[in-house]
Amino acid sequence: MVREEVTKLEEKVKKTIEKYHLIEQGDKIVVGVSGGPDSMCLLRILHRATLEFSRVSQIPQRNPELVGTSSPKKPGTSGEGFEIVVAHINHQLRKEADEEEQYVRKFCEKNGIEFFSKRIDVKNLAHTNKIGTEEAGRKVRYEFFEEVLKKTKANKIAVAHNKNDKIETIFLHMLRGSGIEGLQGIAPQRGHVIRPLIECEREEIEQYCKENNLEPKIDKSNFENVYHRNKVRNIVVPYIQKEFNPNIIQTMDRLSELVGAENQYMEKQTEKAYQEILLEETKQEVMVDLKSFNLLENVIKSRVIRYIIKRLFGTTASIEKIHIEDIIKLCGNNIGNKYLTPNKNLKVLVKNHRIYFKKS
Repeated sequence: MVREEVTKLEEKVKKTIEKYHLIEQGDKIVVGVSGGPDSMCLLRILHRATLEFSRVSQIPQRNPELVGTSSPKKPGTSGEGFEIVVAHINHQLRKEADEEEQYVRKFCEKNGIEFFSKRIDVKNLAHTNKIGTEEAGRKVRYEFFEEVLKKTKANKIAVAHNKNDKIETIFLHMLRGSGIEGLQGIAPQRGHVIRPLIECEREEIEQYCKENNLEPKIDKSNFENVYHRNKVRNIVVPYIQKEFNPNIIQTMDRLSELVGAENQYMEKQTEKAYQEILLEETKQEVMVDLKSFNLLENVIKSRVIRYIIKRLFGTTASIEKIHIEDIIKLCGNNIGNKYLTPNKNLKVLVKNHRIYFKKS
């Protein structure tokens, strides 16, 4: 096999992987691939990494006591460092969906990569569960990635979020009135989910696809300004680039880095405060001491509330600044048997000098 020269973008991804310790020797990674430019770029780079990069990069050794051992290596899917398998969800939302599935399947067959796919009527699922199509799609994607992870005895999931996605997320958080942690955008790693392209811009990803004749499938719905993210991507960011700052992506990324360092410190303080006021915690309910909570600084109160909600639901996506303020006000009144329902899933009750956060 002729060794191809490592490209500038591949070198950038390699540095991101090493900087954030995203991949270690012995890892087995489920790569989420839609067939679009971002995920095809990620797939090709990680596939090349299993064959080439591991021979020259200093990938740290995975601790076998912390994670399960890797499955036996297969030709074409692993190098000295790590393995990959591919997971694809066919959302059945567009007529091109089957074509996209076949495109990813053929790429994997050609390169000897294990491929898993699943077809789900996301539109119907969203209607049944009374949630947005975008939210339903994300939910089924990650559930399937986890399913493949367990089936293949993998230990990480790689998704193709890039720097532009990160900045768009920051704008969306700002519009929703999130706290300072919202200005971090998308983290390089959260749990066992890694994002090797997070320091790459969309333009250079598309150029990489072009240079390597990947011919990815373009989701035309990305150009329809129906969803909030599309409006930020297609209207807000280009307007700011044209009228205010052509380097807004880089500027916001620097802001994210600064905020991230300060937020790490605040997260430690929040966890410490939570442990001090905690009385009882289950999967359905968290109970904390009312008096101890009221003695906290307001900035810590806000963070503790979001921390609790995240422990219960895994996310704070549906909780806005006004909800946090209402909960703090409720607790400050110190009147028993009063409650709030910030959304259909959460109930916050003040009773017997305690605060109850309950799943409805």
